[in-house]
Amino acid sequence: MMEFRTPVDIKSPSFQIEPEDELLFLGSCFADSIGQRFVEQQLRATVNPRGTMYNPASILHTLQLCPELHPRVAFLTLGTNHVYRLRETGEIVDNCEKRPARLFEEEELTVDECADYLSQCVDVLRERRPDVHIVLTVSPIRYRKYGYHESQLSKATLLLSIDKVISLHLPPSTLSYFPAYEIVLDELRDYRFYQPDMLHPSEQAVDYIYERLAEHFFSPRLQEYLREWAPLKAAIGHRPFNPDSEEYRELMRKTRIKLEELMKRYPQTNLSPSLIPVLKGRIEDSKA
Repeated sequence: MMEFRTPVDIKSPSFQIEPEDELLFLGSCFADSIGQRFVEQQLRATVNPRGTMYNPASILHTLQLCPELHPRVAFLTLGTNHVYRLRETGEIVDNCEKRPARLFEEEELTVDECADYLSQCVDVLRERRPDVHIVLTVSPIRYRKYGYHESQLSKATLLLSIDKVISLHLPPSTLSYFPAYEIVLDELRDYRFYQPDMLHPSEQAVDYIYERLAEHFFSPRLQEYLREWAPLKAAIGHRPFNPDSEEYRELMRKTRIKLEELMKRYPQTNLSPSLIPVLKGRIEDSKA
């Protein structure tokens, strides 16, 4: 049988994500997109608490300025090796805050510089939690403003720096690479999988990458939790044509009971107790 795509091999990590795990997503807007999937599943995910950070220096700054972050699993997604320095001080800024461009100087970090910033990220995370697992990845989003060839060179710099960091840090089991960049370029090499700007992956593409990640990183317990949560999530989000019907009230009653049971079995997830009053309110409203 002919094969019309090139599936990307994903190395199985030395760990699995559990329902109770504290998760951290830092980096580009691709980190936002993937991290939001975890938030929607009511998992304990923190996503870019200081906004999107595209380069390894800015990701390090976020870790340094947010000492409360001590995840069991951290996803660091690099977007570019381009940084902006404030001319007056020489410091790399994370956000130009709409200040005049003349105040900044653009610079490209080398492979070694990117690797050094990433290594510092690893050290900070390990110091706060020795059993942390760090997943490094490169955003598949291209940067048209650099030029497409220059954008590829930037991605290559990031890929080489990640490879260097993984090879240098021991034990290697705490560091993994997830090939989101390669999945988009090789498995999804079709503009159907891009947003209208032809640069950002579509929702369908992000969903596919999330599914590929889940296949290799999710534990059986987490997969079971997600199977149980999915129908409850759908029921909570459902907006009926007739909210006053007995059928809808019964659906809300059953959903409330199942949700309470799920919360008891997975007390350390982010399944919010506030969902219970919402369901109660819908039952009462439908009686009015």
